[in-house]
Amino acid sequence: MNIESQPFVLAMKGHPGTGKSTLARAAAAALRCPLLDKDDVRGPTLPVQHHLIEANTAGADSAALLNDLSYAVLWRVAETQLGLGLSVVIDSPLSRRAHLDHLRSLSAKTGARIAVVECRPSDEAEWRRRLEARVAAGEDGGEGWHKPATWAELRRLVESYEGGSDYEFGGVPRLVVDTTAAEAEDMVAAIVEFVETGS
Repeated sequence: MNIESQPFVLAMKGHPGTGKSTLARAAAAALRCPLLDKDDVRGPTLPVQHHLIEANTAGADSAALLNDLSYAVLWRVAETQLGLGLSVVIDSPLSRRAHLDHLRSLSAKTGARIAVVECRPSDEAEWRRRLEARVAAGEDGGEGWHKPATWAELRRLVESYEGGSDYEFGGVPRLVVDTTAAEAEDMVAAIVEFVETGS
C-alpha cells in the first residue's frame, strides 16, 4: 500500500531508556511526518503538579491525573493531524492496553492505519548504561523529571505494571526491534519497510 494514500499512526512502545525516543525521531524524519511525543506534553506540567500538591487539591493523585491528561492531549492532537490526512509518529511508552484501544478508536474515527514498533533491548546491561548515561548527561533538558532517573526506579516502574504492559495487540501490526543489537540506520530502514508494506 502506498503510504501517501492513507494516513497512518506509527506508535512506539517501550520502557524508558530503551532507545524508543531516539528511534521515534529518526523514523519520523525518514517517513517525513509529524512526531507527537508524550514527554513534550508531560514535561511542562511540573509547575501544575507542584501547585496541585501545595494546594492539596489532588494530593498524591496529581501525578496520575497529569499523566492521564498528557495522554488525552496526545490523542486529541493525533486525531487532529489524522483528520487533516497527515500521518503521525507517536512516542509514548504505550504501557497499557487502554492506550492501544485509544489508537484503535482513532483509527475507526479517521480511517488511519495503525502500526506499532516495540523497543525491546536484549542486552540489559547496555539498556542500563544508556539510561544512566542519558540521565547523567541531562539530555532531556530537564523535561524528563517525571521519568526514572536510576535503574532501581526503572525496575520499580516496570514492576508496578504487574505484567500489564505485555498485552495482546488484537491484529494490530507490530514490529519488535532489539535496540541493543542493531544499528540505528538498519532499524529505521526496517521501520520504513514495515510501514510501507503494512506488515
